[in-house]
Amino acid sequence: MRITDFAVRRPVTVVMVICIVLLLGGISLSRLAIDLYPDIKLPVAAVVTNYSGASPEEIEKLVTRPLEEILGTVNNVDQIVSESYAGTSLVVVWFDWGTDMDFATLQMREKIDFIKPFLPEDVESPKVLKMDPNMMPVVEAAVSGGRSQVELKRLVEDVIQNRLERLEGVATVYVSGGLTREIQVLVDPVKLQSYGLSLEQIKQTLRGENLNLSSGEIVEGKTELFVRTLGEFRNVEEIEKVLLPLPGGGSVYLKDVADVIDGYKEVDQITRVNGQPSIGVHVIKQSKTNTVQVAQRVKKELEKLKREMPDDIQIDIVSDQSRFIEQAIGRVAQNTIVGGIFAVLILFLFLRNLRSTLVIGIAIPISIISTFILIYFNNLTLNMMSLGGLALGVGMMVDSSIVILENIFRWRQEGHGREQAAVEGSNEVASAVVASTLTTIAVFLPIVFVEGIAAQLFRQLAMTVSFSLAASLLVSLTLVPMLSSRLLLVNDMHDSKRLGLRRAVDLVGNLLEALTERYRKTLQWSLRHRKAVVVLVAAALAGSFLLVPVVGMEFLPRMDTGEIAIDIELAKGSLLSETDEIATRVENIVKEIPEVKKVFTSVGSPADQMIGLGSAQAELARMRVMLVDKNQRSRSTEDVVEEIRRKVRDIPGADIDVRESDPRQAGGPTVAPISISIKGDELPVLMDLAAQVKEVVEQVPGTREVVSSITEGRPEMQLRIDRDRAARYGLNAAQIAAAVKTALKGDVVTRFRTGDDEIDVRVQLPAWARENLQDLKDLTVVSPLGFHVPLSEVVTFEKAAGPGKIDREDQVRVAKVESQISGRDLGSVVKDIQAELRDFPLPPGYTIEYGGENEEMRESFGSLLLALVLAIVLVYMVMASQFESLTHPFIIMFSMPTTFVGVVLGLALTGRNFSVPTFIGVIMLAGIVVNNAIVLVDYINTLRRRGLSRNEAILKAGPVRLRPILMTTLTTVLALLPTAAGIGTGSEAAAPMATAVVSGLTVSTVFTLVVVPVVYTLVDDLGAWLKRKIRRKTGSGSIALKP
Repeated sequence: MRITDFAVRRPVTVVMVICIVLLLGGISLSRLAIDLYPDIKLPVAAVVTNYSGASPEEIEKLVTRPLEEILGTVNNVDQIVSESYAGTSLVVVWFDWGTDMDFATLQMREKIDFIKPFLPEDVESPKVLKMDPNMMPVVEAAVSGGRSQVELKRLVEDVIQNRLERLEGVATVYVSGGLTREIQVLVDPVKLQSYGLSLEQIKQTLRGENLNLSSGEIVEGKTELFVRTLGEFRNVEEIEKVLLPLPGGGSVYLKDVADVIDGYKEVDQITRVNGQPSIGVHVIKQSKTNTVQVAQRVKKELEKLKREMPDDIQIDIVSDQSRFIEQAIGRVAQNTIVGGIFAVLILFLFLRNLRSTLVIGIAIPISIISTFILIYFNNLTLNMMSLGGLALGVGMMVDSSIVILENIFRWRQEGHGREQAAVEGSNEVASAVVASTLTTIAVFLPIVFVEGIAAQLFRQLAMTVSFSLAASLLVSLTLVPMLSSRLLLVNDMHDSKRLGLRRAVDLVGNLLEALTERYRKTLQWSLRHRKAVVVLVAAALAGSFLLVPVVGMEFLPRMDTGEIAIDIELAKGSLLSETDEIATRVENIVKEIPEVKKVFTSVGSPADQMIGLGSAQAELARMRVMLVDKNQRSRSTEDVVEEIRRKVRDIPGADIDVRESDPRQAGGPTVAPISISIKGDELPVLMDLAAQVKEVVEQVPGTREVVSSITEGRPEMQLRIDRDRAARYGLNAAQIAAAVKTALKGDVVTRFRTGDDEIDVRVQLPAWARENLQDLKDLTVVSPLGFHVPLSEVVTFEKAAGPGKIDREDQVRVAKVESQISGRDLGSVVKDIQAELRDFPLPPGYTIEYGGENEEMRESFGSLLLALVLAIVLVYMVMASQFESLTHPFIIMFSMPTTFVGVVLGLALTGRNFSVPTFIGVIMLAGIVVNNAIVLVDYINTLRRRGLSRNEAILKAGPVRLRPILMTTLTTVLALLPTAAGIGTGSEAAAPMATAVVSGLTVSTVFTLVVVPVVYTLVDDLGAWLKRKIRRKTGSGSIALKP
């Protein structure tokens, strides 16, 4: 090839180009962002609408359903799911993958604007949010110390929060827990009635008294002065001395009818770290920023703050995304380096020449650095998938160089000069090298047809492998011939003697010679017993199918992150103190486990996991448990989870869900491994069916934490207004509701400013006046006509309990039964559940559907199967174009089925499940395994063109090509072996893919060396038979078939 001729003649030019590549590669590497996974752009948006005081049924009817109907008209909507809570509507819209979410959310806002006039008047404006992994904190810390919760929170908000929010890459910092200062005006209902006053009058008076207003301008002499009326409260005493006008004339001070207390808001959330009261600090990063860099800045700033804070203040980092990312990425990078060293070592043992090995050793890092340039300019990141692709590429990127170098070396042994051997040796195999590289790259082209999470993960891996192979091909056609023409010597043993490796090299040489001779005899036997070979291969394929049931299936491998999430839920309506008591018991159990490092507890957690959605609920608590590093414990996170489950199982009065934290679902809707949807109209029927399905699922081995989405709601006391009686006193529903709300919950009527702080002023009845139902009945409501009316005169009291929430899917009510899994693979558990529910009786109009990770797995496998079929077709087309033959690619394709034997055997022996990464490995094998067959068939054809008979060409080509085939296979296998071993943090993600490639390629290579020559002869005989038949029929020999 001309490029090879140029490289050999212009070595200085090649060296200068390599220097430029190294420079650009180094700069690119330093600027690459680091993350755990590729930037997964979920096509999901949510609409959150708050409607205070409304029940789930009212929320569904008045808010959720109108929103669902209008959002269903937005372009590219795939699915709409919703949850209607008390006071909150959450509508989640799933779009087709690839949808422009900026435009989609804009359309959603426009559609919502159309129906705003039809929503209830006092409903808050719906908020449209894009689901973003950046919504989850990159760093969470807990601040504790020997101070009051008020002082701690003020310190966090005034100092720590402000310092962290100024850091580059930080979007926001929110604070949880602690006490918030509040001015409480606790009105004595007895005194209030004796003076003839109402709560509404007190509220209006306080609003009117606490004002600073601009009142215009006035001219004094030649100066214009602004006039401002200053009426804001300067201290609590001024609030106490507010005068309240009495109905009959005169006035009284506020302190005469109420106690004005400088106190705290009612506690609705409690946070602790390792059992000590604390304030939570949660840091959110900006979109498209480097997670690791942002986390490092935050941790560095926290260390500064630790040194600056008083000795009694302690700052503990509770959660740090960057720690796991750095460990996982570091492990993959380490595996890649170790794999590269293994590959170079194999080359030295096979080539027995230091200079030859040095040529390849130089080519590997240059190819890798070239790949970093392409990664950077294509806006990719360093993550588990791109580095996994690079680990795979390290083994394959030497394949082209090995074939070329081995052929150059053979030309040198035949007595040719350095430059001639470099040019002619390269050119002789260049077409086969280009074809083998293109077939490997071609398998990644069908990525355009893959959708969902699989595409998001596969794309960066595919691009990285393609970049590395393209770079290695260019290096093998330029740098390798150039270096060979300058460095390569014929004396095999010289270098090995000098390095003291004579014995090892002799051993490998003897083994290789013995293997070559054994292979020659096996090949001779195979050509004489072709039917036996075909039968043996068929038997191996049939045997592998028997192992399929042993191999489980899952969507994505679970990674041991060392973090555990515990959700605690008590009965609806439970007090915060009751929830805290249960959470404390769980805390004490967890802290006794030796692997536990930290426990962060939040009692009264938000209703929804996504930040900013839902309000605090007293019956909920969440715990985050951090374990020591993986290399410091003998048990996995899953083992610890099982121990915690056993120990908390008998705690009465609470549902406790214990599971591993899953980094795959950060920032998006949580998807359970198993999700069963029962669809229908009537909530009581759905609740009953969900309970029955839950019982069935709980009996299936491998299921854990089985829950139903339909639960009884918070107990309610419903006040039904007697409109006739109310009208007689001049009261309406709004006035009665406002009076009850102020009395029980209180109203923030104004704000008291002191320094930089704004403190709420809340008007409310004291605790002793709102302790029980009788106090509520005795509550006096003052009408605009001056009547003091007991609440029981105008309302009736009814106890009720509706659903806690109402789920809907595609505008139909749904009850979901969800389950975690443990000890078994996802596919087997789902198969058993489906078998148990196959004959489940359903009323007319009700259906059961399966979702969760199982549905995502099914959809991804479907897309990847299409990609595999297209990849095989493309590989055939590339080979047909390269060989200019339709039969030879067909022969080579026979090396593919045997990979199935290897993949199944590898997964069965390692106990790994068939998952998306495994499927990706199978697709890559479609392009990799044919490379050995291409080299073999190409050389057979070359020898036949030189005049050898078919069998002579096969018997010569096989042994000659055995060494490069073994070298390329072993370098790829050994380069991936550390990754396939799955040792270290985060290795679980790439290990299944590496296992598939290692086992599939190893078994396929063994079969290829025998099967491909046999198939070659069979196809050749078939072609000759067809020629003879056609000649007899046409009397012509003009039909041309390639040999």
